[in-house]
Amino acid sequence: MASSKYIFVTGGVASSLGKGIISASLAKLLQARGFTVTIQKLDPYINIDPGTLNPYEHGECFVTEDGAETDLDLGHYERYLNVPTSQANNVTTGRIYQEVILKERRGDYLGETVQVIPHITDEIKRRIKLLGTDKGFDFVITEIGGTVGDIESLPYIEAVRQMRWEMGTDCLVIHLTLVPFLAAAAELKTKPTQHSVKALLEQGVQPDIIVCRTEKHLNENLRNKIALFCNVNPTSVIESIDAESIYDVPLLMLDEKLDLEVLEKMHMPVGHTPELTRWEEFLFRLKHPTRKVVIGLVGKYVELKDAYKSINESFVHAGAANQCKVVVKAIHSENISTDTVASVLEGLDGILVAPGFGSRGIEGKIEAIRYAREKNIPFLGICLGMQCAVIEFGRNVLGLSKAHSTEMDPETPDPVIDIMEDQKTVCKKGGTMRLGAFPCTIKKDTLAHRVYNTIDIQERHRHRYEFNNRYLDAYQKAGMIASGINQKDNLVEIVELSEHPWFVGIQFHPEYKSTVANPHPLFVNFVKAAIENNPDRSL
Repeated sequence: MASSKYIFVTGGVASSLGKGIISASLAKLLQARGFTVTIQKLDPYINIDPGTLNPYEHGECFVTEDGAETDLDLGHYERYLNVPTSQANNVTTGRIYQEVILKERRGDYLGETVQVIPHITDEIKRRIKLLGTDKGFDFVITEIGGTVGDIESLPYIEAVRQMRWEMGTDCLVIHLTLVPFLAAAAELKTKPTQHSVKALLEQGVQPDIIVCRTEKHLNENLRNKIALFCNVNPTSVIESIDAESIYDVPLLMLDEKLDLEVLEKMHMPVGHTPELTRWEEFLFRLKHPTRKVVIGLVGKYVELKDAYKSINESFVHAGAANQCKVVVKAIHSENISTDTVASVLEGLDGILVAPGFGSRGIEGKIEAIRYAREKNIPFLGICLGMQCAVIEFGRNVLGLSKAHSTEMDPETPDPVIDIMEDQKTVCKKGGTMRLGAFPCTIKKDTLAHRVYNTIDIQERHRHRYEFNNRYLDAYQKAGMIASGINQKDNLVEIVELSEHPWFVGIQFHPEYKSTVANPHPLFVNFVKAAIENNPDRSL
């Protein structure tokens, strides 16, 4: 192709309609037709990135290979496309303004008055085009966060308007909106969609395609009505009905011919028929399990599903790989104590202790790990979960009764988890942790080696604290093996128990790399171990 094509996905009426899933589904269909595709997210908040945001505010912070802390929608992009994203795939208003102000301070604008138009919108357009000009993708799909009409989104919509004017059919706008069903009237209502499109038109942007999120099927009359009032062809009104799984959406969009509508409007060749056999096989296994396991997810944000989005999706992938229904039971770590641990964790086939920061709920996590270790229940600890496993082992096996992490207790006499050397002088919070993909060498003849079936791996990290190597010999002699090491910095990346059926703690985040096409082996094997722990559990 001579140049990249740009597709923008906006939203109206309400948030959380699924712009990320629609973007990822369209990208999957275009990819399946032989095109190269990437997706980026423009977020209107003024934070530089989500790295310093509380999970209650923004859900999970997703980390890319190159160490960017990004919006959780990038996880969807990777899970669908099986292609890594990068720093360039997530842009915030904070980052845009930061760059413009830095240019002004350097004198790049030669004394001009710096304004939203053209300086802010020019920087937005530059960021949008980076993936096309630098990486050479056939299609760059850009999801604009928030809802049309939000003050924060105005510069992004203006940038879209300008690109539409400048690039013609090389740009296309998809508007996702809500068609609610009113039970009292027993009918779907199109007026919210009409008003949403009107708000977009007031900002100078006419959508090319309207995707209607709905819980009931749209009939021909409704499609024609939306088309008439919103200035699009009836074929450009696409139904996005509530689905059993987010992984159904690409096939639903294929049935609705969303990809064909896009290609026709952008004067692009149709390409070959989408090859989605592996995707369909995944869905079959997902929907036709032969067994079931119950996994306890122990964390302190469990009431918010998006806080552990990648972990939950990794269990979906691993469940399908094992043709097993994985029931994830969310357990708040603050509800676990010495007195309650047995009753709270009773009946679980496996226990995962989640990542996180801070001391709240830490003792509940430690008690949950003790229970898993003593009862021989399959255990997976991720990041802080691995650190809690080290603390628990130190206290209850090595006899270091006050063992702790210096993050939680700076005065602990046994800092079995301590801040990394290169983090001791770090003061700023945003983007300063150990972030991104780092190599790890796995010891042969260990559980980790059997799981990965290789000795050299790369996994993504997000942390400041690490296993304290002063205690390594004592731990290994007592049966907690350091089975994965970062050789460059001599950092313990994986620990496991030699006398336990399946007990693994990992300093990295495997959930960030699990995709439909490549379920992460740690999750696949953890689910398999949970099945073996309770083979008689029925569906």
